[in-house]
Amino acid sequence: MIGKMVEGPKITAFMGGNNNNDNNYYDFTQGFYQKLGEGTNMSIDSMQTSNAGGSVSMSVDNSSVGSNDSLTHILSHPGLKPVSHNSSVGQSVFRPGKVTHALNDDVLAQALMDSRYPTEGLQNYDEWTIDLRKLNIGTAFAQGAFGKLYRGTYSGEDVAIKLLERPENSPDKAQVMEQQFQQEVMMLATLKHPNIVRFIGACRKPLVWCIVTEYAKGGSVRQFLTKRSNRAVPLKLAVKQALDVARGMAYVHGLGFIHRDLKSDNLLISGDKSIKIADFGVARIEVQTEGMTPETGTYRWMAPEMIQHRPYTQKVDVYSFGIVLWELITGLVPFQNMTAVQAAFAVVNKGVRPVIPHDCLPVLSDIMTRCWDANPEVRPPFAEIVRMLENAQTEIMTTVRKARFRCCMTQPMTVD
Repeated sequence: MIGKMVEGPKITAFMGGNNNNDNNYYDFTQGFYQKLGEGTNMSIDSMQTSNAGGSVSMSVDNSSVGSNDSLTHILSHPGLKPVSHNSSVGQSVFRPGKVTHALNDDVLAQALMDSRYPTEGLQNYDEWTIDLRKLNIGTAFAQGAFGKLYRGTYSGEDVAIKLLERPENSPDKAQVMEQQFQQEVMMLATLKHPNIVRFIGACRKPLVWCIVTEYAKGGSVRQFLTKRSNRAVPLKLAVKQALDVARGMAYVHGLGFIHRDLKSDNLLISGDKSIKIADFGVARIEVQTEGMTPETGTYRWMAPEMIQHRPYTQKVDVYSFGIVLWELITGLVPFQNMTAVQAAFAVVNKGVRPVIPHDCLPVLSDIMTRCWDANPEVRPPFAEIVRMLENAQTEIMTTVRKARFRCCMTQPMTVD
């Protein structure tokens, strides 16, 4: 989104003792974005998920910055009454081009499959328009304020289906969401790398937008780490996963893009155990940073300059990567003994960072420390991070092959 950046209160303002309302709206893109308070809903790019696993490219953490104005205008839209597809209870939920009995009450899926409305693609990306006759929608496994994420198939391939609802009674919000939809389609269609989630296609209907990507059977890195709590994380695996992320991000930055919401919830594990970077719904081209809405991303992973609404560059992704690397070698949620807002305040005003384990390899400690430096210029580019991690990988294979990291800190501390 190009335009003048709206000046908003610094984090010191909303952490002040005289303001206990963390849910106040800020004048960013006509109120679409909301300052996070504990208990708010997800943004359209950060969706709550079930524990079923799978391709979770939406945040499961309640610290994403987004709107909690969750309205369901589709439910009462006169042109979208429930449509019967003559599906019996015993029929499979995977039926080409139709929403089956299991989804008869799902208005987003109905809106997408309603044959009364034409299927539209995105200008200049017509070749990516999906054929709804080849799409089978299963059950939803994640949802947020403005959309849902489903598992399904497309031409027989397992896919993740992201459906976003157009706010019928809010043209301003609809315009912002349209921009985000176009941005995500453009980026996914452009990015082709083994460590980027593969784009399959997209389409638009009058009241719903659809994005289809490959389905990652291993779920998110955060889910994987949560399952391994209180057990050691193999060092070799941690470095391999970090290398996958670094290589993918080096590619993204090489094309001039910024992800802006890099975190373990947006890193998916594919069938071959490789890591796929997902959820580019808030990503932007770097030259547009002056006009970016600063309230994007997730506080626990967010660089100080983004929290403070200062101009930023690709180095915000490097900061987030430092936090992700810490997650990989500890298995813990960053700042888990703080609320999201407390963590943001501590990062900006006290220089707090996660505690690096005492038995951490010096090369990994160095990467994290440099990545989350308060000065963006100190943070290394991803090309350099890749080289450093490759050196760490060689060191592990030759000198500490059986090394393990502890994953048993029950109450992690933070230090200035």
